[in-house]
Amino acid sequence: MNKKSLLTGLGIGAVLGAGSFLLHDKFCKKKCEYFPFFGEGTEKDIDSSKITVQLTKNPKKKKEDPNEYGFGQYMSDHMLEIDYIDKKFTVPRIVPFHDFPMHPATSVIHYGITAFEGMKAYKDSEGKIRLFRPMKNMQRFLKSARRLCLPDFNPEELLKCIEKLVMIEKDWVPEKKGFSAYIRPIIMGTDQFLGLKPASKYKIFVIISPVGSYYKDGMKGIRLYAQNEYLRSWVGGTGGNKLGGNYAPTLLPTLKGFEKECKSVLFLDKEGKVTEAGAMNCMVIWENENNERELITPSLDDNTILPGITRDSILKLSKESGQFDKVTEGDITIDQLVKAHKENRLFEVFGCGTAAIVSPVIGFKYEGKTYDFAKDGKLGEFTLYLYETILSIQHGETEHEWSHLIEEQD
Repeated sequence: MNKKSLLTGLGIGAVLGAGSFLLHDKFCKKKCEYFPFFGEGTEKDIDSSKITVQLTKNPKKKKEDPNEYGFGQYMSDHMLEIDYIDKKFTVPRIVPFHDFPMHPATSVIHYGITAFEGMKAYKDSEGKIRLFRPMKNMQRFLKSARRLCLPDFNPEELLKCIEKLVMIEKDWVPEKKGFSAYIRPIIMGTDQFLGLKPASKYKIFVIISPVGSYYKDGMKGIRLYAQNEYLRSWVGGTGGNKLGGNYAPTLLPTLKGFEKECKSVLFLDKEGKVTEAGAMNCMVIWENENNERELITPSLDDNTILPGITRDSILKLSKESGQFDKVTEGDITIDQLVKAHKENRLFEVFGCGTAAIVSPVIGFKYEGKTYDFAKDGKLGEFTLYLYETILSIQHGETEHEWSHLIEEQD
């Protein structure tokens, strides 16, 4: 098959239905003769040394009380943009924050060709800016882009560009402990074409949003609505990648959870295995059936679980803590949780992620029954330990290799 025939087939497939042509992840990781713009076909990678800066002439007014920022409602003055055109990345540019004009046939609108990341910048007691394990975010960002057959980029060079943006916007990083500036890198296909095919043009952009404390009213536990009517992910799907299309379908089950007085959803697969808690990884502390104190979280093996940076950090800290007989990545079923609850072996459950670090769970509802396990709403000691430990590392109070100090730049 020649390139013209394959592209024609892809276009026809899009007309018949987006599901009629599937590009497998393994295929997308290879250099493809039909799509020389993918991966190794990139002729010019991101070059952070050539970044250009255009400062705004109309800076925004900052809030005196950073709690007024909430989450994701306010944006900083500048943004980073990098385009990919004709097999080449353009010169990275930091420009005043602005809207995008978009052609109605742009591929990201029609087929969701977009991936994103979520990371934070923190200010330490000396006013220096720190990131938390940022290279892990960049590596995951690249993995997600590959799942959508987008061209490879150099994650180290992209991180250098992001650091430059963060330092320009350092006054937008709140000074208080527990506060931060949320960094959102996005990659999206920008082809103007109604057929379904891997994008030949795309844009990377990064925006920054100052955010208040996630627990401004104190850390309170939530109850989860456990269900498998609506699946978040499945084997062979994209649950292990941070793609825009993974998140909108979770809104409906979340609303159904609200109706049952649950703040979030415990997503199960059709066999009743736990996948994630809302948009967070799920952690369980119990005494397993072998009478071992265990911290367990669903495995990444089948690519249904997002490889969270906070998740990975908690697993490492838990192993180092010496508080568990076992720290496990493996299957957890809802039946096991119910049984452990009935036998008083279920000690702590929490979600974890960039936004909250940890989100304590006080119980769950399943098939019309409520299973509460946090006595008097009291939060788990190890959950609190993890929150305080990671927060201390993020703000540079505890010296740790995970805390990435951004050097002052010219």
